[in-house]
Amino acid sequence: MYQSTQQLILKLRHYCAYQERAHQEVEQKLHKLGATEEQSGEVMVHLIQEGFLNEERFAKAYVRGKFRMQSWGRHKIKAGLKSKNVSSPLIDLAMKEIQEEEYHHMILNLLQKYQSQAYGLQTAIQKLCSKGFEYDLVRELAETMDV
Repeated sequence: MYQSTQQLILKLRHYCAYQERAHQEVEQKLHKLGATEEQSGEVMVHLIQEGFLNEERFAKAYVRGKFRMQSWGRHKIKAGLKSKNVSSPLIDLAMKEIQEEEYHHMILNLLQKYQSQAYGLQTAIQKLCSKGFEYDLVRELAETMDV
């Protein structure tokens, strides 16, 4: 399906305004819309210059959202960012959005939640590890709880 560069810019503005997007997501959308290589480059430059596309802003929003809304741990969040082709330095910068105290609090809350659902301590720890939390830290914090 052939579209003008201006039509693509309008569509992608709406796409990016709806929620923060990684460059990879926008490139995939352009490919899906049938944009040529030249058009894709023009649209990407245009979106970046207008502030619709910002990889750092995306990475920080991704980290905050996955941590606070979906209770993901650092490992799973980093893997998600890598899957979106976000650079390692940018991942490291974005991970600073999670405060250590808040991270520990999340682990303790999840441990208590799983314990109240009649899971044993080992199962609760496994559940947290599957959500991307570090085993050693989860184990250490579990030992501080009154179980």
